[in-house]
Amino acid sequence: MIKNYIHRKYYQDKITPFIDKNIIKVIIGQRRVGKSYILYQIFDTLKQTTKNNIIYINKELNEFDSIKTHTDLLRFINTKSKKNKKNYILIDEIQDINQFEKALRDLIAKNGYDIYCTGTNATMLSGELAGTLSGRYIEIPIYSLSYPEFLLFHKLENNTDTFFKYLKYGGLPYLINLTLEDDIIYEYLRNIYNTILFKDIVNRYNIRNINFLENLVKFLASNIGNLITAKKISDYLKSQKINISVNIVLNYLSYLQNAYFIFKIPRYDIRGRKIFEINDKYYFEDLGLRHILSSYSMLDINKVLENIVFMHLKIKGYKIFVGKYNGREIDFICEKNSKKVYIQVTYLIPDDKVIQREFGGLAHIPDNYPKYVLSMDPLVKGDYHGIEHLSIIDFLSNF
Repeated sequence: MIKNYIHRKYYQDKITPFIDKNIIKVIIGQRRVGKSYILYQIFDTLKQTTKNNIIYINKELNEFDSIKTHTDLLRFINTKSKKNKKNYILIDEIQDINQFEKALRDLIAKNGYDIYCTGTNATMLSGELAGTLSGRYIEIPIYSLSYPEFLLFHKLENNTDTFFKYLKYGGLPYLINLTLEDDIIYEYLRNIYNTILFKDIVNRYNIRNINFLENLVKFLASNIGNLITAKKISDYLKSQKINISVNIVLNYLSYLQNAYFIFKIPRYDIRGRKIFEINDKYYFEDLGLRHILSSYSMLDINKVLENIVFMHLKIKGYKIFVGKYNGREIDFICEKNSKKVYIQVTYLIPDDKVIQREFGGLAHIPDNYPKYVLSMDPLVKGDYHGIEHLSIIDFLSNF
């Protein structure tokens, strides 16, 4: 096991209440966001007592290549289990084991194992587990580094220059081993993008039209924060002489979501209290990977800031919608524990016209839930008709 890593307390605190509970802990997330290191944290927590027997399997290592099916997995665990100790099973990249859910069902039924596993495919995990182990597992999502984690990992001061490094390079944890320079960082990120695209999407779904997939991802990268429909994408591709049906577009979008590469945000009508079935927004799990597809530019700063705020809210466990009220768009309606937060994001607020645009939509929403406008202005202006104006950096650091 790797000994040297930076402790991610936020996720440890989420997992700790479920240790020694007869429920499978499934750690999910995009490739290279640090799921394996969360498993190492669990390993180190469990090994503090000699009464524990820890069975560790990493499907990315050649030594575990012989474990291909659920039968192989059960055979391996049976040979490593000890009757006089508590047995803990830690499996990294479990989706690479065929019919893994059958093995997990057998093990949890015996009530003698505490099981933790990681995976990078939403359909294979939640689909198979929901069908065979409903109510017997919990998903714990792991994401790229939050802004406070980025400061911790890179040992940087919290200031504007550091924040723009975060915007530019993203939050994949391995970046701490590299010099924060464009050529170095983007070469690494390009390799990660290719791995996600080909291993987690093309190979898994037997995709033949790779050119279309790449064009679709580039379209999404150029349109983060914009309302999008599958038909709009299909029409755009036809204008590029790529004839693809709406259903295929929807399928490919779902594959990208299943790999946790992008997230879809539906629209919510605040007045009518209903979710629209068309016009969603898409955001990227990691902005550094997005910049591989659509170069980082200050011309896109509003989109990029929206993406950063969205991911922060996602990390904090909010359910997020794009809002609509009286014809005005609200960037984010965030719900958690029966409470709501409304958020508008913009780069700068230079004049009264922008004030009316950013604050006006929130001011007319008839409830008393917190409402925020976030911007990069050097001096924020405090309260405006009950709506709080905050620095984006302060919001990411403290919210």
